[in-house]
Amino acid sequence: MKKTVDPRMHSAEHILNQTMDRMFGCGRCVNAHVEKKKSKCDYRFDRQLTEAEIREIEHRVNDVIAADLPVSEHYLGRSEAEKKYNLEKVPENAGDTIRIVMVGDYDACPCIGPHVAHTKQIGRFKVVSTSFDKDMLRIRFKLA
Repeated sequence: MKKTVDPRMHSAEHILNQTMDRMFGCGRCVNAHVEKKKSKCDYRFDRQLTEAEIREIEHRVNDVIAADLPVSEHYLGRSEAEKKYNLEKVPENAGDTIRIVMVGDYDACPCIGPHVAHTKQIGRFKVVSTSFDKDMLRIRFKLA
């Protein structure tokens, strides 16, 4: 992840990931490209989304944003973090202390990126487009 990642966009990515997992059980994205103007997340998936599903994703993400949840962090020892979280994307050389970022009680995951302090700072979430190819669903999104 780039060190210049936009905190608003990165925090929206966390909410989108949790929303996708809650709606479809697909887990967090396997690849993300987070930029200030537009971002994308890739999920292992079995089909294209319907328009109704896209609108429901937007609705759920925006509900979390509007709830103005606190975004906080805490630290766990690696062995404790391994029991609770998937550390697949955490580098081995990250050390024995793992940073966990929490979006209220909605989402928690290991992360090294910058985030907003409260979800209302994110702005309005909008899916720009989606595509599906070879068991991979790509969601492109922006913030207003």
